[in-house]
Amino acid sequence: MTIFELPKSGWIDEELSMLENACRQFYARECAPYYDAWEAQGAFSRDLWLKAGAMGLLGAEVPEAYGGLGGTFAHDAVIAYQGNLAGIDGWGGGLHNSIVIPYLIHYGSEEQKHSILPRMISGELIGAIAMTEPGAGSDLQAITTTAVKDGNHYKISGSKTFITNGGLANLIIVAAKTDPKAGGRGISLFLVETDGLAGFRRGRNLDKLGMKSNDTSELFFEEMRVPASALLGPEEGQGFAQMMQQLPQERLLIGVYAVARIERALRVTLDYVKQRAAFGKKIAEFQNTQFVLAECATEATIAKTFLDACIAAHLKGDLTTEKASMAKYWLTDLQAKIIDRCLQLFGGYGVMAEYPLERMYRDNRIERIYAGTNEIMKLVIARGLLKD
Repeated sequence: MTIFELPKSGWIDEELSMLENACRQFYARECAPYYDAWEAQGAFSRDLWLKAGAMGLLGAEVPEAYGGLGGTFAHDAVIAYQGNLAGIDGWGGGLHNSIVIPYLIHYGSEEQKHSILPRMISGELIGAIAMTEPGAGSDLQAITTTAVKDGNHYKISGSKTFITNGGLANLIIVAAKTDPKAGGRGISLFLVETDGLAGFRRGRNLDKLGMKSNDTSELFFEEMRVPASALLGPEEGQGFAQMMQQLPQERLLIGVYAVARIERALRVTLDYVKQRAAFGKKIAEFQNTQFVLAECATEATIAKTFLDACIAAHLKGDLTTEKASMAKYWLTDLQAKIIDRCLQLFGGYGVMAEYPLERMYRDNRIERIYAGTNEIMKLVIARGLLKD
């Protein structure tokens, strides 16, 4: 295969370079040979999660005091980038690492951190976050799931949908209304361990376009009783603020996915056009092919440079909500554009399942929707530009 590489990230040090190599070996050995089977069954194996934990690929951001490596988002970015570069797009490790675990790190009590984080690092607990409902997506204030205080417990009732890792997750952050009349200020988050929990029920594994190997599920709560200690944060009503504070990292993570897939699309396309012939010469020899590849490689280089700048800012604590929204919307839009152009160079083979662009074309589509649609991202950016 032609080795096409985007510019090396300036924030990658020797330790992170070693992590890159370890990730490449892990994905090649433990994931690539089984990926088609996971696509067919609609979920990764639980055993894979345990192997990832043993390799140190879960909870890299967790402080050493709670059993972690004491790393940063840079570690999680490397793990996510290498996974998507290897075509392991459906694994929910990025959500577990960079979205669910930071809620515990930032808002969890000492008891919650010591109890839950070590089991998330090992893969014993698989994380998910349940925000979206059948009637509430980007508008999180519209959720209707309720949590009613009942002595030293809460009774949670409602339903969630489109939940990534929903089929396997046994540690789910649930967003619920503790005060239905207070809008966003009435939302609280709960750390729910689901194993053997009465009132908790999983729905079907959703049949969807792309990301077939990810267990995206419906969840149902029928007066599900959780201890009062499951509340995330010192008091009720903090959930909406907590979610807003964590969304920039979630959106940056999606930008990491997008650029990794762009790089992969260009790698496999360069390899294909150098081998495939038409009208007596290689496809790579046609001027149209060369122009398309030149344009895509240039845009990919700009994208990686922007992503690296965003990651560097985030590591310093300087990434704004607006810039994270720019990364999410623009990089996922570019991903769709470049994958589409690469698929065109494959001709009819581009839509055949045995060729990689077919799955990449399907898998990338959701990126412009979750974590806030790209239209919402533009609103966030515009509001930032126009605020006094």
